[in-house]
Amino acid sequence: MEYVGRFAPSPTGLLHFGSLLAALASYLDARANDGRWLLRIEDLDPPREHPGASNSFPVTLEAFGLTWDGELCLQSERHEYYRDALERLLELGDAYRCSCSRKQVQERSGGIIYDGFCKLEVPEEEADAAVRVQCPAEPTRFLDLIQGPQTFDLAHTSGDFVVLRKDGLFAYQLAVVVDDHLQGITHVVRGSDLLPETPKQIHLQDLLGYSAPRYAHIPVAANPEGQKLSKQTFATALDLEHPVPQLFEALTFLNQSPDPALIDASVTELLNWAVTNWKMEQVPPLLKQIRPQ
Repeated sequence: MEYVGRFAPSPTGLLHFGSLLAALASYLDARANDGRWLLRIEDLDPPREHPGASNSFPVTLEAFGLTWDGELCLQSERHEYYRDALERLLELGDAYRCSCSRKQVQERSGGIIYDGFCKLEVPEEEADAAVRVQCPAEPTRFLDLIQGPQTFDLAHTSGDFVVLRKDGLFAYQLAVVVDDHLQGITHVVRGSDLLPETPKQIHLQDLLGYSAPRYAHIPVAANPEGQKLSKQTFATALDLEHPVPQLFEALTFLNQSPDPALIDASVTELLNWAVTNWKMEQVPPLLKQIRPQ
């Protein structure tokens, strides 16, 4: 089976060092396995989008030598596929409408775990409602290629989860599962902040009859305060004029031990070395590590 990987950023801000880690790790794993590497922009939440971010992603990746295969995929153009999957889940009885607000859930259960209220008290047809998927009764287990064996009990950590929001926007969980299936993704290499989302995606794959990709979650980069690099923590955007030092730092962060002489290499030379010498087993099995300043 051909290896197919992907990088799937959300346009909530410009790409930063944390984004580079995920892009580079997934790119190297795909190329080292003679596979294809796809680019998908997960633009499902217009209110949270940063102006110009989507258009900047291809430009940034090209500046860093990270060229993708095939056409750029935009989730905003794929609603029909998500709608078909949603209708299937509803028809199978694996999903149901839910009109509960977060405040109501908090008041009833005292936490974030959904209590299944709307499975018993079905919302009126005219009521604004989200759609939730029933979580599995048994724990979900999978082997992460970096983090090792994983066990998640969704019934006791999240409860039934949302796949269509009240505002009519498709939730990340449904869209990513449908797209990974339709694009033939076999391997997902991404940040460990998404590790807790993986059992939800595996559950949806099971319900929809999809094959699950192999998962590998790299450590996320954190600032000196221990906060994950992100738009919310004011992460600095990547410098397109000087890609090599940032690529070199990313390889070092991923414990790939690049030759110090490569700091003076071209982007192509550095990436060629990185593909040839890529070793997934050397990536540290940490959920988070501080990025040196």
